[in-house]
Amino acid sequence: MSVSVVKTAESWWVLTPSGAAKIDTTAQTTGELLADRAAIATAVTNSETVSADGLELLSPITTPCRVVAQMTNFVSHVVDAGMNPKTVPLTFFRKTSGSIGGPFDDIVKPSHVTLLDYEVEIGLVIGRDMPVGSSLTQTNLADYVAGLVVTNDVSARDVQLSKTQFFEGKSYPTFTPVGPRLVLLDAEELRRFSDLRLQLWVNGEIRQDMTVADMIYPPLQALQALARFQHLSAGDLVMTGTPVGTALSAPPKPVQMIADLLPPELKWKIFFKRQAQNPKYLADGDVVELAIATDDGALDLGRQRTVVRDA
Repeated sequence: MSVSVVKTAESWWVLTPSGAAKIDTTAQTTGELLADRAAIATAVTNSETVSADGLELLSPITTPCRVVAQMTNFVSHVVDAGMNPKTVPLTFFRKTSGSIGGPFDDIVKPSHVTLLDYEVEIGLVIGRDMPVGSSLTQTNLADYVAGLVVTNDVSARDVQLSKTQFFEGKSYPTFTPVGPRLVLLDAEELRRFSDLRLQLWVNGEIRQDMTVADMIYPPLQALQALARFQHLSAGDLVMTGTPVGTALSAPPKPVQMIADLLPPELKWKIFFKRQAQNPKYLADGDVVELAIATDDGALDLGRQRTVVRDA
């Protein structure tokens, strides 16, 4: 049975039908909490609860930690980017854990950023150390994936694309809102991963709405690939890609073909001028909401709500 854990400045809590039960633990980090499963189990049966609505929630993923993200991992997003999903490779990039924010914190738009984008993603929370060379199988996957969280891979597209790298454009403070819940799963529940639906709204308008069935490389393949070169520790975060619906979209094929004939400087100038006319990019005051759950509600990672603010 899944267990939903939330964090406040003072404590860790388990969400129960009657409210939030405090976890009696000395754990300061997510990794330490995951090692104290006995305390979590005790809190699940604790009858002393408080109203969950009154809690001021932080990210359930503490920092510092590793944040690794998959690129172009949904068929719909790959097609929208003008690529072939049958040939797109399994690739990763890193974000700083300093970009992690709470599920209801503001997203702060740096003054030099003009094309601020959003990406709803499922975050895998690593439950035990995964040294390089670890052997992962379908049988032991749940040993390494302790649970799931809602994440938003906020992206400064003008920085990301002009510099042809992801690290800076996706790593500014507040660019990775996480939560509200860390949903701990057993092996049977983890098998329902493909049933999860990712949704994102901007000012009440649905922008992204797709199930994990659209995913190209599922968690097992991703972690098997990472285990070849990347050590992961308990409490680390692996983001699994986003479906179609982001503000950024590839231009039509004829436009791309013409642009390929232009000098790079002129090509980017024209591209960014066109993108600046796109009203889907985030602006000061925009409300961004994310939700991830199975359609039957059996697994529910909660709903995140953030507001964009100019720096």
